[in-house]
Amino acid sequence: IRTGRVIRFTGKTGLVEDAEELVVCQMRRQKTIPVCGDLVDWAPIDAQGVISKVHKRRNAFARADRHGRKRWVAANLDGICIVIAPHPEPTRDLLNRYLVACENLSIEPIIVCNKMDLAADMEHWAALRERYQALGYAVAFTEATGGNATQFEQQLTQGVHILVGQSGVGKTALLNQLIPDLDLQTGRVSEATGKGTHTTTATTLYKRPAGGALIDSPGVWEFGIWKMSPEEVAHGFREFRQLLGQCRFHNCQHLHEPDCAVAAAADAGQIETERLASYRRIVGALE
Repeated sequence: IRTGRVIRFTGKTGLVEDAEELVVCQMRRQKTIPVCGDLVDWAPIDAQGVISKVHKRRNAFARADRHGRKRWVAANLDGICIVIAPHPEPTRDLLNRYLVACENLSIEPIIVCNKMDLAADMEHWAALRERYQALGYAVAFTEATGGNATQFEQQLTQGVHILVGQSGVGKTALLNQLIPDLDLQTGRVSEATGKGTHTTTATTLYKRPAGGALIDSPGVWEFGIWKMSPEEVAHGFREFRQLLGQCRFHNCQHLHEPDCAVAAAADAGQIETERLASYRRIVGALE
């Protein structure tokens, strides 16, 4: 039995890296289906391998399936890079939904505003950066051509980070800047799996020359969070936390209840009214 890290997993087949060797592995029947970033036990059989155990995860990132259930995307992460751009413009509440997911999964996010050289309204983006930095989030500005990627790279630790965001926001261009040998790595993956060159159809882990790794995930049009309670959504808004428990009603959902501490803070300018409105829209969509 050997231990390796899942580089990619689709269907019932995964690609496991073990001591610089890439091995295509099948999964034995088990409760936990491996995802990119999982540590697994596997055994070689002929030219392939069989996964016998998925190690306990330090954490994992998820999104909702069409039934509102958690669908795990990647595991054992040190951060989530939420990539947004002026084109395509983020759908309403997209960034806040990603942040709610990160907060509830206890994974630190980095907000990456890409294609800033194409932004027509830089005042809007500067205000966005100021707003989220004031909440304690790291925010990086990068360009469509890959410029300014150094600032983003300095915010990455040596661990494993996943890039998430809408289709077309430029995640692949960022990867090419941060991982100069990306084509070599994707070629190696393709050679091992016998499938295609680099198209982000499956969540895949790539090593960074400076240390650590980046996980490329398929772009989405919309990011849905799984079924959460209003309390869990409120926990996902950092600035609400010190106010929770101060409302007149212990089960206040901060919607239209009287003597709501969160609403009063918004009225007093202590939290942004748009963030409260976003919270209410997210809760309303989950009902």
